[in-house]
Amino acid sequence: MTPPLCLLFDSDGTLVDSEILLAEVMGEILPAFGLPFSARQYMEEFRGVRFRSIVETLEARHAALVDGRFPVMESEMRERMEARMRAELRPIAGMSAALDALAAHPKAVVSNGPERKIRCAMESTGLAPHFGDNLFSAYTLNVWKPDPELYRQAAAAMGQAPERCVVIDDAAVGVAAGLAAGMHVVHLNHFPEEEATPDGAIAIRHASELPAVVARLAAIPA
Repeated sequence: MTPPLCLLFDSDGTLVDSEILLAEVMGEILPAFGLPFSARQYMEEFRGVRFRSIVETLEARHAALVDGRFPVMESEMRERMEARMRAELRPIAGMSAALDALAAHPKAVVSNGPERKIRCAMESTGLAPHFGDNLFSAYTLNVWKPDPELYRQAAAAMGQAPERCVVIDDAAVGVAAGLAAGMHVVHLNHFPEEEATPDGAIAIRHASELPAVVARLAAIPA
């Protein structure tokens, strides 16, 4: 009997509804350090992108931070974000039920965020039991989406070949990483009128669609 597919989930915007919280926090923090930025700008241009990369892009457009200010700014951003997550964070609509329906599949969280943030998200929303310690952070592995190596390393740690893995990601950088890693990719597209799903990925609009998609992928001959 063929073993079940391994499911590799992004965190922010895929498992948990944190993107707007992060957008608002960045919209407060970055201008306070002299980098013009808005919550809308994060949602339209930078979803899923590494924080340092966002800052570097803004520095190139505007002006460089004063030397030594980045660690202070990042620390303040992380502290404010964690407080809001613990108070306000919820799972993406329908995701808890989808994970229950996919209980037979090995699962991991693979995120561009720090491990502390991933754990906070899983604990705050009650999703932690679905993943245990299968949490893979770009900050720990030192590789960030859209580099496919992040998903490849997670798959290897789970003992899975890339072709037996399904990436579930809402952000363009994650979808690109999964496709480049040679994995099945499900794009949880929250903005279908504005954002196209790349060729090779499967678009869904709601987490409730995920179990049926995974079942179809599982039925494809190896």
